[in-house]
Amino acid sequence: MDKITQAITYMKEQKYEDSAKLFTEIIEENPEDPIGYINFGNLLVHINELQRAENFFQRAIELDEHTATAYYGLGNLYFEQSLYPKAAENFQKAIELGLEESDVYYMLGMTLQKQEQLKLSIPYLLRATELEEDDDEILFQYGLALAQSNHIEEAESVFEKVLKKNSKHSDAHYNLGVISLYNDDAKSALDHFNKALTIQSDHVLAANGKKQIEELLNQNEA
Repeated sequence: MDKITQAITYMKEQKYEDSAKLFTEIIEENPEDPIGYINFGNLLVHINELQRAENFFQRAIELDEHTATAYYGLGNLYFEQSLYPKAAENFQKAIELGLEESDVYYMLGMTLQKQEQLKLSIPYLLRATELEEDDDEILFQYGLALAQSNHIEEAESVFEKVLKKNSKHSDAHYNLGVISLYNDDAKSALDHFNKALTIQSDHVLAANGKKQIEELLNQNEA
C-alpha cells in the first residue's frame, strides 16, 4: 500500500494524526505535486480546520490551476460554511475541468437548492443519479427537487424508485403521502404516513399529516 492510500485509509478510520503525518511526508517528498495538498486539505475539512484547508487547496491550485479536485475541495469547504455562491462557483469549475463524478454534481445540485434555485438544481441532481445509480439518498434529493418544482408525476415516480432501492426510506413514504394528498387520495396518503411512522416513529411531518387526515375523515363520517 502506497503512502497516499495508507493516509486516506487512516483518515477513513478517523486516525487523523497518523493521516496528517503521512500527508506531511508526501508533501515534503513531492512539494510541487498538488495531490498531496488536496488530500491534506480534505483531511483538514474533516476535522473542521477550514481556514488551513482553504490554504492547502489554494496552494494546489497555484501549482496546477487545472486540478479539478482542488476546486471540488474548496466547494465542500465553502458549503460547510454556508457560503453557497462560492461553493457553487467552485463545484462548477471542477465540472468544467472534467471532474465527472456523482459527488460533484450532487453537491452542486444541493448548493443550488440551498439558494432556492430549485429548477436549476434538477439537471445536476439527475446527472448525479446517473453516475451513482445505487445511491438512494441522491435519488431522493432529485425527487424532492422535482416535487418542489411542481413536477409532481415525475417526483412520484422517483420516490417509488427510492423505495425499491430502500424500503425503509421514511422520507420517501412521507413525500408520496403528500403527493397522494395533492391527488385527493386520502387513503393512500394515510397509508404512506403510517409507513413512514412505522419506520421512523418520531417523523413529525408524517405524524402531522396523519393527524390532519384522520381529523378530515372523522368530519366526513360525522
